[in-house]
This record gives sequence, C-alpha cells and structure tokens, in this order.
Amino acid sequence: MSSAWLLPEHIADVLPAQARHIEELRRGLLDVARGYGFELVMPPLLEHLESLLSGTGRELNLKTFKLVDQLSGRTLGLRADTTPQVARIDAHLLNRVGVTRLCYCGPVLHTRPAGLQATREPLQFGAETYGHAGLEADLEIQDLALDCLRSAGIASVTLDLGDARIVRGLLAGAALDAAHVDEIVAALAAKDSASLDGASQSLPDSTRAGLRSLLRLYGGSEVLVAAERELPAHPLIRAALADLQWLASRVQQAHPEVRVGFDLADLGGNAYYSGARYAVYAAGSSDAIVRGGRYDEVGAVFGRNRPAVGFSLDLKELAALVPARRLAAAIRAPWSEDAQLRAAVRRLREQGETVVCILPGHEHEGEEFDCDRELVAVKDQWVVRAL
Repeated sequence: MSSAWLLPEHIADVLPAQARHIEELRRGLLDVARGYGFELVMPPLLEHLESLLSGTGRELNLKTFKLVDQLSGRTLGLRADTTPQVARIDAHLLNRVGVTRLCYCGPVLHTRPAGLQATREPLQFGAETYGHAGLEADLEIQDLALDCLRSAGIASVTLDLGDARIVRGLLAGAALDAAHVDEIVAALAAKDSASLDGASQSLPDSTRAGLRSLLRLYGGSEVLVAAERELPAHPLIRAALADLQWLASRVQQAHPEVRVGFDLADLGGNAYYSGARYAVYAAGSSDAIVRGGRYDEVGAVFGRNRPAVGFSLDLKELAALVPARRLAAAIRAPWSEDAQLRAAVRRLREQGETVVCILPGHEHEGEEFDCDRELVAVKDQWVVRAL
C-alpha cells in the first residue's frame, strides 16, 4: 500500500523558493504582454470534451484526462492546452469584429509526460491574436515571444521557422486519410528517411522527392534558396517560402542577437497550424521552450473561423533555465501586542516592505527571508536599524 503523501508520477509540489521564482517570472511575462496591448483571460480548467479538442486532432485527445460530469452525464476534459479555450472566448464571449489580443497563464494537465524528466502539469503561458490575417500579426507574436524570453533572462536563443503549407502543398491532390498524413508528418519530424519512404510509397515520384528534400532543408538562409530550387512550384509552397523570408528579415532587424534558422520538416503541432510556425530554442534545453504559429482553423468548430496566431510556453520549464533572482531584503521584527509596534509594522508593509515577525519561542530559528534590517525600540519609538 502506497503512502498517502506520495504524489502521482510526474506530478510534483512546487516548494517556496521555486514558487517564488515561477511567480516572479509569471508577473514579468504578463507585464510584457500587457505592454503589447494583450488582455488577460482565465479559462476554466474543466470543459466539455468536444470544446477542448476543437481543431486539434488525435494528438491532444490522447493527452487529455477525461471524466464524466455528475450533473449532466456528459464527458468532460481537463485541459491539456489552453488555445482552444481562448478561441472559444474570442468566438462566443467577446465576439469582437476587429483585432483581439488575449493572453493567459494557468496549469494544464497531460495524461503522459513529454519526456523522462517532464511534468504532467505544465504551467502554460501564452498569447493569441485573433482577427488579422496578415503577416504583421505573426511578426508581433514572434516579437512578443522573444521579448518575454529576454525579460525572463534568456540571453541566447535560436528561432526556427517553418510553415505547415509546405507539406500541404506537397500532398495536394493525394488521396490520403488523416492517419496516413500523420505517419508522414511523424517521419518528417523525426527526420526518419526509411519511415518516410515507407509512408509515401504510394505517392507520385515528384511528391516523394519533395518530401525527401524536406529532411535536408534545415539550417540558415540558404535553406530557402534550396527550397525554391528543389520543391515543386505549388502556390502554397511559394507563398510559404515568401512569408518565411519576410518574417526572418524583420525578426533579424528587430532582434539582431537572435539566431534565425529554418527547419522545413519540423511540423510540431501539425494539427493546429495552417501557416507559418516557429520554435524557439535556448542554451541548456534540448527541446523548444516556445512553440507558436498561425492556426486560422482553430475557431471553426465554434462557428467563427477567424484568423489566429499565437504562442505558448511552460513557465516551470522556463524557470529551470533561468537563475532565481535574489531575495528582496526584509525587515525582522519582534512579536508583541504593543500597539506602537503593530502600527509601525503595518506602516512598513503599506510602504511595500517585507516585515517578518518572529513568533515567541522561535527567536533563534533560521529564516527564509534575507533580513538585512530589524525593527527595534529606541526611546519609546520603533525604528528600522541595519543588521
């Protein structure tokens, strides 16, 4: 019989030091998003399953915990991603005509961890823009993501760009079911040439050659030149390559410290994305710390198929890459019912100071706060003195 205090696998408590670190990052990222004009929303953790899985396909379905609502008898899901919820809010609660910028930060739950050390309860921060189909919205979202990482203290990052339309253009006209497309996408993402050859053997030679080319099309700006040469002149492919060039040049102009690359076979979140997509990598992390892109079909199930672009990241993962900030200095105070002392403590806290009152019998215990001052009585007055 397991101990009552043990948690499920890949679920963990967040202890004070880490919680403080994560909370400081959360506040900072929300402030950056607010500076761009994004409004905070707080969707519920629990929703009807069909709403949570809108436009996301089988991958998110397998990640989602499911249960039966004792009130209605309907199947509910614990969200594994917040984007469908924000799309629902945009479509049916706000229902604005023009551009809507929304951000969020809250836990999501996954049935399985993404890796051996990954949590099944990420703290997802993200931002979404609805209502503008132009590349200006894509660029703004990328700028926001990079500024968020900079504000968090991530100094050296690589932005990898790709586009879902490239594979769509290559597979245009092919009679493939969703499972077959997923097999091809998985082989491309893993850069597995043998699996790709097996999954694409029924396709025309030109399509198979184009898919094989994607396995090599990753690196710097030379990738777009090679793609123009090697891939079919399909309108979707040509539009995608032109958009990637436009975005890359603007990002490099605004963020010269960011390395911009391309990976035309990286199709993470393929069920979401309808256009340009990107991933951001940082030193010390083997996987992308930010993923985002354009997903214009995400609102279709809600009856309002608006242009949409956004990104998300896991704040817990981000916190693990960023050194914790130094504790803010605090004031140590004795415990007493003395009215003047209690008034002095209250005034200091109103001024923004942290005042730690030492409870009776605990005068010699270690403290979790960096107390560099103390509150002492001097001639019937309580004054702050350096320690």
